[in-house]
Amino acid sequence: MTEPTASPAPPKPGMPLRWTYAILILAFLFVLMPFLFWRQTWFGAPLSDEDLAKNFADVQHPRKVQHALVQVEQRIRAGDPSVKYWYPQVLAQADSEVHELRMTAAWVMGQDNLVSDFHTALLRLLQDQHPLVRRNAALALVRFKDSAGHNEVIALLQPFELKAPAAGTLDQRLQPGDAVNPGTLVGRIQGAAEVEIRSEMPGTLQRWLVNEGASAAEGQGIATLAPDHSAVWEALRALVLIGRAEDLPLVENYVNRFGNLPEAIQQQARETARAIRERTAASE
Repeated sequence: MTEPTASPAPPKPGMPLRWTYAILILAFLFVLMPFLFWRQTWFGAPLSDEDLAKNFADVQHPRKVQHALVQVEQRIRAGDPSVKYWYPQVLAQADSEVHELRMTAAWVMGQDNLVSDFHTALLRLLQDQHPLVRRNAALALVRFKDSAGHNEVIALLQPFELKAPAAGTLDQRLQPGDAVNPGTLVGRIQGAAEVEIRSEMPGTLQRWLVNEGASAAEGQGIATLAPDHSAVWEALRALVLIGRAEDLPLVENYVNRFGNLPEAIQQQARETARAIRERTAASE
């Protein structure tokens, strides 16, 4: 007598294969997209001469031009003599309508203090309407042994005042102690139309000068930002060379300040104060 044939096992419950592939593809995209975004925004990616020419010509995409400027700066620091070919492009960006490009061009020009055209352009950028452009121009001029940007350097050690872009009622969005980057939404003005208040400078919201819900006039100071640590560091280093005796109280304020101030900044402040005293004594 033959044994009965076993019936096939019922299929195990599970996900259709096409859905498995779909999930794997989706997971891959979640990894790929941040990488592509990083790749497009990372200015450290090396560019060939052909790429530099294409980036400088792509005026519709300022970040590509900014990438090219950063690459020129890296070539200058590497001592590449062929980089001078791109200097006219750097000078052209000093007149760009995009403040990020003027700001970056100012920093690049400070890397070669033997180019008189760079010096002239930096002096012009000291009058720029955007504070970040003026800041970079002032710091770059120090490399030319030019103290024309002294007041801008000093301003980097002091609170930055945000002003109301229009008249109306203040709607605060941040609290004192919150970090602020260029472009951060700090608040809004509710008037005839709603107007955003965005910071032009980095720093930390120090205090509001106008209460929540109170009225502010156009151009009125509404908040102060404590200086960004990197800006303080650069300013203190610059004052080693261009600091004056009257700057000492402000510099020494960073020597004696406690809290979350990095020790490296306090040390730099001590060195800056000493350099100013020695230079002042030598000139008497």
